[in-house]
Amino acid sequence: IMSKEIFTELKNKKFYRAKEVTEYLGICKSNVWRLSKLKKITPIKISDKVTVFSIDEINKVFNLNDEVSKWKV
Repeated sequence: IMSKEIFTELKNKKFYRAKEVTEYLGICKSNVWRLSKLKKITPIKISDKVTVFSIDEINKVFNLNDEVSKWKV
């Protein structure tokens, strides 16, 4: 279960690092990279060591827009 602090911090961001995606979706980091490899979610490389993912795309792929808006903190 996502803590109130993590939810509050993540809900205002447009792009998440892989670790943040794991917290948001409740999956392990290897599954984030697996989804990327399968072209389910698109990695956006912003530097040599930093890759982010669009939360809008994640919400669309997993049909989370309605569900996330119902979450209570």
